[in-house]
Amino acid sequence: MSTAPTSTTPAPAPSWTVGDVTVHRIDEILLPPATGPWLLPGATPDLVAAQDWLHPHFADAEGVLHIDSHSFAFVLGGMRVLVDTSIGNGKERANPAWHNLDTDFLQRLTDAGFHPGSVDLVVLTHLHADHVGWNTREVDGEWVPTFPRARYLTSRTEREFWAGYDMDEARAQMFHDSVIPVEKAGLLDLVNVPDEGAEIVPGLRLLPTPGHTPGHVAVELTSRGRTALITGDCIHHPVQLAHPTIGACVDIDPRQAETSRRMLLGSLAGTDTLVLGTHFAPPTAGYVVAHQDAYRLSPAPADSH
Repeated sequence: MSTAPTSTTPAPAPSWTVGDVTVHRIDEILLPPATGPWLLPGATPDLVAAQDWLHPHFADAEGVLHIDSHSFAFVLGGMRVLVDTSIGNGKERANPAWHNLDTDFLQRLTDAGFHPGSVDLVVLTHLHADHVGWNTREVDGEWVPTFPRARYLTSRTEREFWAGYDMDEARAQMFHDSVIPVEKAGLLDLVNVPDEGAEIVPGLRLLPTPGHTPGHVAVELTSRGRTALITGDCIHHPVQLAHPTIGACVDIDPRQAETSRRMLLGSLAGTDTLVLGTHFAPPTAGYVVAHQDAYRLSPAPADSH
């Protein structure tokens, strides 16, 4: 009895068109349900469930948040760019959801057209473990840069803050395996990001959104009059559009984080800027619109392939 062959063609990475640029979401993992109560303790189930627009994509009917780990990749002016590098494989992490992962992230990145050896620029919104993990990979027992011909960028304020920070063992381990090897290879560039933002190349700007960390940046992409914004962790979940007061348990400066979030949301509301959430579950992207006394996300599903 014969059976039909099984297709091995990978599903294309979800993507969105911004002018002449295609932004690909490179998936790593869906984080476990316990992530929400830990990360955003103010997002109680009743509060989440009361926002009908969050269901079913961003939360379930019982108020459990859906939270993802992924990166974004695109080609701009011939430059192959990756924004944030997720958690990484084989990393020793205190958070069990991040510990010693074994995912096919690099294959997904390659399938989307971004072989690690072809990446030109890696933008790090901030230096937290779930945003820098794929900076490196293990080769012969050593952590080496995953993207050997890329420049890695982060804000100077961010790196200098952590340089003077009294790190616990877990954070020191993260710097040891995911940041310092890039520095030792001479690949990490520090960027001064003034209040008005910093243009990296035409069409790519870093916008200061401090609070979650002192040097946190959001990433603005512009092409042919269209604009997209990658949030990083100034917004972890769409529930924060409805309740900007909700902060993350790991915010360095919660008050500043809320101020940055409110200013950013106010600048985005009612515009055609596509918002791409670094931790937003599918459909991941959308537009900020006024809702009740705050905002909501009007979803923008990925382009069909």
